[in-house]
Amino acid sequence: MRRGTRDRSEDGTDGPGAGSGAADAPRRRRRGLPPALWPAALLLALAVAGPWLAPHDPLATDMAASLRPPSAAHWFGTDTLGRDVFSRVLAAARLDLAMAVAAVALSALPGIALGAACGLRGGWPDRAVGRLSDALMAFPLFVVALALAAVLGNSVGSVVLATAAINLPFYLRLARTEVAARRGAAYVQAARLAGLGGAALLRRVLLPNALPVLAVQASTNLGWAILNGAGLCFLGLGVRPPTPEWGVLVSEGAQVLLAGQWWVGAFPGLALFGAVYAFALAGDALRDRLDPRRRP
Repeated sequence: MRRGTRDRSEDGTDGPGAGSGAADAPRRRRRGLPPALWPAALLLALAVAGPWLAPHDPLATDMAASLRPPSAAHWFGTDTLGRDVFSRVLAAARLDLAMAVAAVALSALPGIALGAACGLRGGWPDRAVGRLSDALMAFPLFVVALALAAVLGNSVGSVVLATAAINLPFYLRLARTEVAARRGAAYVQAARLAGLGGAALLRRVLLPNALPVLAVQASTNLGWAILNGAGLCFLGLGVRPPTPEWGVLVSEGAQVLLAGQWWVGAFPGLALFGAVYAFALAGDALRDRLDPRRRP
């Protein structure tokens, strides 16, 4: 009987190494980039390399080739001025992503700092920030963005500032809630006894523990920032033609849609949909990756 037990251990089925190998399997599967992050990574790569990948100048016009359907020479067809739609979609990816990243950064950094500070201190500042964020979120956010963009004028900066303004309350509330929920934890009290307080306590203890939730919010928010910026440009309150931008391209396509030239607006619309969906997937992947309760 003892010999049989030893033989099973040696072939790796019931021996001590089998349990550790099974325990290490999920860890090995978690290495590398999760598949759900691949679309967002591909989108970022296309945005960076877009000008070099575009087969045509996105601003070059050719009236002799206007409104041609998709073909080998023009994969996404051409628009009313004969510009290559594929090249313009690629060129627009960089601008839309840059506006979204800038807007998320401008809303996340001050929102997290102010919300975390109020969540740690408590008292009337915490209540005031809570009521302020609730009041801001009670308004239709896109309407607020429309008003801000109209006041600030038609430019990339106005789109970024308007998008950042309507995203600020989400980071205020989230950072405030996460820090307030943790400020009474045992490890926070131990850090206080060790001499940490104020900004040092936030920077070294509280914010690192809230980082997974904040990172997921920022990733998901990137997609909505792209959609919001494209919506403003679609309505003529942001980037103006001939600058390639997804909302502008969809607006140009809407003008010829009923005439049967569907490709002018369809492909930019699909690119916009793909970008929002890619960052939604990235947010779910980060949540599964960073949340210890979801780890296998």
